[in-house]
Amino acid sequence: MPMRTRALPSMALSAVLLGIAAAAPPAAAATRHHGSVPLRIASYNVHAGSGMDNVFDLDRQAAALRALDADVIGLQEVDVHWGARSQSLDVARELAERLKMRVSFAPIYSLDPAEAGGQRREFGVAVLSRHPIRAAANHEITRLSTQDPNPVPAPAPGFGEVTLKVRGVPVQVFVTHLDYRPDPAVRVAQVADTRRIMASERRALPGARQVLLGDFNAAPSAPELGPLWTELRDSGPAEGGTYPASTPVQRIDYVAVGEGIRVRSASVPDEPTASDHRPVVAEIALPR
Repeated sequence: MPMRTRALPSMALSAVLLGIAAAAPPAAAATRHHGSVPLRIASYNVHAGSGMDNVFDLDRQAAALRALDADVIGLQEVDVHWGARSQSLDVARELAERLKMRVSFAPIYSLDPAEAGGQRREFGVAVLSRHPIRAAANHEITRLSTQDPNPVPAPAPGFGEVTLKVRGVPVQVFVTHLDYRPDPAVRVAQVADTRRIMASERRALPGARQVLLGDFNAAPSAPELGPLWTELRDSGPAEGGTYPASTPVQRIDYVAVGEGIRVRSASVPDEPTASDHRPVVAEIALPR
């Protein structure tokens, strides 16, 4: 397990770290760009390992992720021993091993085993990284549970964070999955929570660069996302939808970057089958 360089505040720290000794060197770190450090970063809702055809196929999904050639990937809708739909596998670990990357998993739900003696059933978000993960946290934000028949908005985990050091530059990577319901009220609360947590983490590690990856379930112009853009920049392409993957009509998946990060390019790869979303990829430059 990578060494924790500091204690990250979290009411429910449940990130699982996996170090892959044979991890490939970061592709983007091979060169410098005007004194800055390049990093290729992506966000992908993996639909619990299933494609647009609702067929669970981790080999297909790993191939799609590998094709991104990203140094850091934020994943949403990740199953860990959840059940039959994902063959009760630890999807986060399986994908990390296939890609020879490190992983931090932050569950939104962690339920008792379906059978006595079984493993906990978990669902959440994850970060895959070619760089060592120095620290991790699972923060709470407002959620409206899908596991409760009569849910009420309440703090719950599943806002993941990892701290990386990329060629000497500290980077805080956050990954999130915002509420999907048409009523934006829960997303409004989640955006407020996100800004508060990211500000606190920024103060805790002065000089760190921040990146927010995720499925926001809202268009860039949605009013509830407006406050995010006061501290972050939406680095997604001006054109190119991400959902649904087969014939995307809206972009609800994001790579958002904080102060001091320059976006060199961004794209939505043409991947119509491996998930029900398409990924977003951005080439960024970190000032040294």
